[in-house]
Amino acid sequence: MFNDWKPVIGLEIHAQLNTKSKIFCNDSTEFGKGDNQNISPVSLGMPGALPVVNKMAIENSIKTGLALNSEIRRKSVFSRKNYFYPDLPKGYQISQFDEPICEGGFVEFYVDDEKVRVGITRAHMEEDAGKSTHHGDYSLINLNRAGIPLLEIVSEPDIKSPAHAAEYARTIRQILKYLDVCDGNLEEGSLRCDCNVSVMKKDATEYGTRVEIKNINSFRFVEKAIEYEISRQIEVIESGGEIFQETRLFDSTKNKTYSMRKKEQAHDYRFFPDPDLLPVIISEEWIDRVKSTLPELPKDMAERFQSEYKIPKYDALVLTQEKALAEYFEDVAKESGNAKSASNWVMVELQRELNDKKLSIEKSPISSSRLAELIKLIDGKVISGKIAKKVFGIMLTEDKNPDVIVKEQGLVQISDSGAIEKMVDDVIAASPNQVEQYKAGKDKLFGYFVGQIMKASKGQANPEMINKLLKEKLK
Repeated sequence: MFNDWKPVIGLEIHAQLNTKSKIFCNDSTEFGKGDNQNISPVSLGMPGALPVVNKMAIENSIKTGLALNSEIRRKSVFSRKNYFYPDLPKGYQISQFDEPICEGGFVEFYVDDEKVRVGITRAHMEEDAGKSTHHGDYSLINLNRAGIPLLEIVSEPDIKSPAHAAEYARTIRQILKYLDVCDGNLEEGSLRCDCNVSVMKKDATEYGTRVEIKNINSFRFVEKAIEYEISRQIEVIESGGEIFQETRLFDSTKNKTYSMRKKEQAHDYRFFPDPDLLPVIISEEWIDRVKSTLPELPKDMAERFQSEYKIPKYDALVLTQEKALAEYFEDVAKESGNAKSASNWVMVELQRELNDKKLSIEKSPISSSRLAELIKLIDGKVISGKIAKKVFGIMLTEDKNPDVIVKEQGLVQISDSGAIEKMVDDVIAASPNQVEQYKAGKDKLFGYFVGQIMKASKGQANPEMINKLLKEKLK
């Protein structure tokens, strides 16, 4: 794709931790409140206002680190990261520097059947800054986000392509949502990505100059931004130019990155331990307690679905994208006793309807038990697959069990051999030309006869009996 060049990509993912209050004070973290309503002397950086760390933020960070196969440091330290910006009222951000809560680790995922592993450098806690909105010659500051608890997950530069980068980000979001430590809402800024990108010759041993693309809030844009940046850097170098270490932003309307500010040094923040916060000491007992609360993670669940329910890998990966979807499928599979049919109905019919109506699986108009009952009606040969789709359509709008709908609508499958034989005879008698062509070797016309019989029975004739009788008659 990039000829003699290879990209070097790393992601920094900022995840807002699910807590009711901010990381160092009691301000609410509720989204959508009026400007500057969720503030206090601590989040405003008033003199004498002292921070107190949120225990739930620490616990969520431990849980995430365990899920990312990281080492949980028994002692971690909060530091002051000094820089000036209008939406940072203290003039510094409380973050973690040389002693983060989580170190090392990895995640694994699939891209086009290829298993990919990306290393994790670290994950550290920090507070978010406020938000500036610019209006011509003046700007407004909203400090509701100031002090929101974040966990910054920093990958190793192991990512080999834009597609891998996007899938890595999706995987991190998936894990965070399974753990219920972050809602992963990209639109509300609960999850944001910074992409570090450089290029190097395929036979080179040293990395090129790294450029950081800030605050991307869409996985599709992650892929697009990195694609553009790789091409831009290659073009600059091949034209005799030089890549400078800088921060860039992505314009999603033009699919281009543009320079935000030059960054001459990577370490220009004068970090030092925050004198108002004691080191965080984490005991083995605390880690063990958090470990006992870990849910089954998506990768493990996908592998179990393949072995336990004998469904294809593709199905298992799709069904485990969201925890609620995986749980819904498993309920249907267990209650119906037919996992493959459950997989098909959930992945195809139900997901299509939910997507069209922009509904989550939690708000599905059809419960898992009712879908399982519908599958049992098919397997019990009470209704055909075609009739099942009609019943399914009614279930989407009416609060009724499928067996009630079948009785009310008179949709019970016709399995009377005499009745079906008469339909077969009538269709054959009405189609002499097609019969002659079929006997002359045009085998595809068999589907024509089946279709005519199903039409005559209004879709209620037993398909297996139709096929058996039709083959006998056409001989």
